Amino acid sequence: MFKTRVTSVIAHNLGFPRIGAQRELKRALEDYWSGRLDRSALLRCGANLRAQHWQLQQQAGLDLIPVGDFSYYDHVLDTSVLLGAVPERFGWDGGAVDLDTYFRMARGCAPSGADAPACEMTKWFDTNYHYLVPELRPGQRFALSSSRLFDEVAEAQALGLNAKPVLLGPLSWLWLGKARAEGFDRLRLLPALLPVYAQVLARLKAQSVDWVQMDEPILALDLPSEWRTGFHTAYNRLAADGPRLLLASYFGAITSMLDTVVALPVAGLHVDLARAPEQLPAVHAAWPQARVLSVGVIDGRNVWRADLEQQLARLEPLHAERGGRLWLAPSCSLLHLPVDLAQETALPRELWNSLAFAVQKLDEVVTLRRALAEGRASVRTVLEASTAAARARALSRRVHNPAVKARVAAIGPELTQRGSPYAVRAARQQAALALPLFPTTTIGSFPQTAAIRQTRAAWKAGRIGDDEYERRMREEIAQAVQRQEELGLDVLVHGEPERGDMVEYFGERLEGFAFTQHGWVQSYGSRCVKPPILYGDVSRPAPLTVSWARYAQSLTARPMKGMLTGPVTMLQWSFVRDDQPRADTCRQIALALRDEVRDLEAAGIRVIQIDEPAFREGLPLRRSEWPDYLDWAVECFRLTAGGVRDETQIHTHMCYSEFNDIIAAIAALDADVITIETARSQMELLEAFRDYAYPNAIGPGVYDIHSPRIPTVAEMRALLEAARRHIPDARLWVNPDCGLKTRNWPEVTAALHNMVEAARQLRAASTRGCADAADPVPSRHRAGAG
Repeated sequence: MFKTRVTSVIAHNLGFPRIGAQRELKRALEDYWSGRLDRSALLRCGANLRAQHWQLQQQAGLDLIPVGDFSYYDHVLDTSVLLGAVPERFGWDGGAVDLDTYFRMARGCAPSGADAPACEMTKWFDTNYHYLVPELRPGQRFALSSSRLFDEVAEAQALGLNAKPVLLGPLSWLWLGKARAEGFDRLRLLPALLPVYAQVLARLKAQSVDWVQMDEPILALDLPSEWRTGFHTAYNRLAADGPRLLLASYFGAITSMLDTVVALPVAGLHVDLARAPEQLPAVHAAWPQARVLSVGVIDGRNVWRADLEQQLARLEPLHAERGGRLWLAPSCSLLHLPVDLAQETALPRELWNSLAFAVQKLDEVVTLRRALAEGRASVRTVLEASTAAARARALSRRVHNPAVKARVAAIGPELTQRGSPYAVRAARQQAALALPLFPTTTIGSFPQTAAIRQTRAAWKAGRIGDDEYERRMREEIAQAVQRQEELGLDVLVHGEPERGDMVEYFGERLEGFAFTQHGWVQSYGSRCVKPPILYGDVSRPAPLTVSWARYAQSLTARPMKGMLTGPVTMLQWSFVRDDQPRADTCRQIALALRDEVRDLEAAGIRVIQIDEPAFREGLPLRRSEWPDYLDWAVECFRLTAGGVRDETQIHTHMCYSEFNDIIAAIAALDADVITIETARSQMELLEAFRDYAYPNAIGPGVYDIHSPRIPTVAEMRALLEAARRHIPDARLWVNPDCGLKTRNWPEVTAALHNMVEAARQLRAASTRGCADAADPVPSRHRAGAG
């Protein structure tokens, strides 16, 4: 046993899920936006959730409670509002930013105020959480414009809590922002930004706050030298007079930034030892023992129960040297986890014993703190249970399937190849499909109406049988097909009424996945997802979508898309097993989906969409690790699509991605058509496809489906005209940004009517004519050219 100098260890948390164990915040937000709830009731819901979550963390035994991690939509948007970074189009005239201005920034509309295009939204590092991108401009001024953080600190203090306010740091906020002015370096705004941060810290100090958590997740990235200098500039200013600062990094190692971080005058440092355990020796050696070192030893992004004995073996020598200057925490905010495993009563007991959600993660942190401070004997029962769970998982037949492993081992390069190059395939597909110039389609899903949700819930609960369920779903599909034909869409979808979630639906029908009852996680705003738990080897026991696609195609002479979620997205949007390489798990999913693709083709489906919205999301934060990921991610997509004929058109869809730096990998997917989200970014993303001379067809989104606002024909046509500057007419598709399940039918009908009309106007105005449409590949991309 190690002899420690000081036994006290601080247990704390970086952030807690906001939505509530029963998604209370989601319902309150949507009721407020629809007018069913007034502002005071929404604010009351928020206050009640905060109090519940703070008290839960206090009762778990945490010494410091995060405050400011709650948000009515997004914490990056909260920071923008705090700093007064509100774009002019939202009509803000200074002073405190009101709630509806906040929601218009997020959604484009709110119960009051004029509608305006919402702020751009993109992924938070390599997670499935979306943040609102700060809009920056030369000469921008900042001003303290919200009191919500200070109000919440006062709320927590009134409950007797030791509050640790959480702020997104100035360097990370600037890095995550986007400057519209070409060539403008957003780092030049740092001098104007720092006085407002200093003002925030001064007010917190006046509230008797002792510690402030300054989140700087960009410390895990490869930063240019000027941004390293920016850290010195910022923290030499901010650490001078305010509360003590805990500089928090997560999602990766900070070893390349360690010299910079050590030189900063901050009182503490938090590092992520779940994502980057290898950084501990270097951080421990470099970080002064007189300052606090907070170690994120409990994984804040995955649901697996920790092996506490293993963690203690790592922590005990560290505690022996650092004593009370050692703090324990989850690796990052628990925002990315479901709230409480105790609600899950339907999971197999063996699997349940292997899991830990947000509440249980806090218990693990506190258990480790007690073991260090009071000795292992004080938590012996918990340690023994942890060890037994780890051993059972390693030996489980439910987890390990030798036949699946053998199939992965037999993968050869021939399985990842299409029969002919794109130029040949495109001509054959055009001959088979006879599509017009600027063909119109949607991304897959249509509104999930109350009737659809009720039918699905009744079926799952056993209140209606399989025959009645199928009859109702077929009625929904028939209505969706009829609406699309009336609107004049060229390539149709069946609307996915049978699918509650694009990952969950497939995972429920594949071996190796398990599903929770209440495992909801915030994706953005009120949008929550329930990620599958990918616990074991993956296989397909029976077809997944074929009968629905075949029925939908029987209703129309127009091409019907088969809709699949791709292997990388299935992986990224699940809680993935951590006992084998992610690449191997992804290959297992790809082989299962490959069987589905071939069955769809055999059923007469001529267009198959394999969605990969999470493709870029999976990129490691360090560029040095990109090649390995991109190699296996591309391989898995091609493995899924590789077995079809030239005449079968393969589509894919990607969400909120900056494509410039991975455009070669996207081209290597060799999808016949790629659809991407571009409406909020005004087609900026297409520059990468133009500069690379991307050879295949592209459908840039012309309709932002994340906002209830209905764009006009003129707006959509303007976006298409912008797209034509980047994409040849013969390879330009017309479609919304994403699936339409979250919208209602009146919105969808009006928006799609405008979209189809914009495409028709463009066809009428085009001087290219039908002859070009029959030759959809420019000469430099034809087989044997250049």
